[in-house]
Amino acid sequence: MATDSWALAVDEQEAAVKSMNSLQIKEEKVKADTNGESVIKTSTTAEKTEEEEKEDRAAQSLLNKLIRSNLVDNTNQVEVLQRDPSSPLYSVKSFEELRLKPQLLQGVYAMGFNRPSKIQENALPMMLAEPPQNLIAQSQSGTGKTAAFVLAMLSRVEPADRHPQCLCLSPTYELALQTGKVIEQMGKFHPELKLAYAVRGNKLERGQKVGEQIVIGTPGTVLDWCSKLKFIDPKKIKVFVLDEADVMIATQGHQDQSIRIQRMLPRNCQMLLFSATFEDSVWKFAQKVVPDPNIIKLKREEETLDTIKQYYVLCNNREEKFQALCNLYGAITIAQAMIFCHTRKTASWLAAELSKEGHQVALLSGEMMVEQRAAVIERFREGKEKVLVTTNVCARGIDVEQVSVVINFDLPVDKDGNPDNETYLHRIGRTGRFGKRGLAVNMVDSKHSMNILNRIQEHFNKKIERLDTDDLDEIEKIAN
Repeated sequence: MATDSWALAVDEQEAAVKSMNSLQIKEEKVKADTNGESVIKTSTTAEKTEEEEKEDRAAQSLLNKLIRSNLVDNTNQVEVLQRDPSSPLYSVKSFEELRLKPQLLQGVYAMGFNRPSKIQENALPMMLAEPPQNLIAQSQSGTGKTAAFVLAMLSRVEPADRHPQCLCLSPTYELALQTGKVIEQMGKFHPELKLAYAVRGNKLERGQKVGEQIVIGTPGTVLDWCSKLKFIDPKKIKVFVLDEADVMIATQGHQDQSIRIQRMLPRNCQMLLFSATFEDSVWKFAQKVVPDPNIIKLKREEETLDTIKQYYVLCNNREEKFQALCNLYGAITIAQAMIFCHTRKTASWLAAELSKEGHQVALLSGEMMVEQRAAVIERFREGKEKVLVTTNVCARGIDVEQVSVVINFDLPVDKDGNPDNETYLHRIGRTGRFGKRGLAVNMVDSKHSMNILNRIQEHFNKKIERLDTDDLDEIEKIAN
């Protein structure tokens, strides 16, 4: 594979960050950290292209879905619906039962997987079966679904054939890199297997043919490579993966592009579709692109806020909100905290003020380059900064066990000034992770923001208690 320096054992969400962090993005190209091998060429023009804006919208949708889905216990049971009900149900409890190629089994264990997850137990036997079977699977982030379909792709590849055989669509550039990271890791003992990224900015010479066996990319670029530019012969694709289908169809244009790509593929191509939700729109989309599928559903409870204590603090202005924040820090032991602001300007001001108070602060905002964001997130993950100040758009899948407090310095509102209940759920979902109890504190500084908070309470039917940050005893009580 291209870069052994990428082969670090991490979970799926860490892979997204570290894959970005392992790329040094320069003005004209991205290079792997150690051996200088060119991986992706990209431009850094000031103006966003239509494709970039489309991916930004998809990234926000993906962020929302990731955080919302992570509020759910992923250990719930799996329901399997087979296209052939007479076929016996088959699941595995170990990777050895799958009779994988030795190099692949070695790659699985090198990634730190000891036994299959719930989704893998049921999905892998179907994905690896002969003849190949199509699959629609409902799976949350963190269930091992990326590793599952990557294993299926790698199992189908003929290394000697130097042309694309497996094609994976991701709704965003970052997610494409995340999946590529898993492919690099799992396939590192198969050095003859190569990976190409069909993402914006990766320019190939006209008339050139892709020689890598696996291609991962975003719908617009993949469609261009398959049709207009003829870099890929879609008739030679054996496995077609649609990842984060619910995000894909929520992004304008991605759904139609995905369907157009699917129609170019051979009839015997194996289709694998993964989605966190099975709403009507997802079902209709899935039925268009995945004929005669097996279906795997997660039996799951509704999202719950029961593990998160929620409070609000009454203030008169921004400075009082900052003082309340300092009082909170002075009274309880906080492992790590995320603080959400409505604008970049407020986030920058707050980060600077917290730094003056001696806090280790990281600032994440939308104007930062991808590799800058990756570096900030990585430092926060490693605990080098204890406080992450950010806006909505930048919290992509941040999943840090040590986050004990989420603070809404500004309450989330939509463009019309109404409460943004979904964003509120996403934000406070950063705490209360991994079965632990979490704490969310909302700063209220006007009658308008109090009205917003009241409407949020009504929406979730969950009382948010008032907290007096001048009362140290009260603060200590809520932390226990």
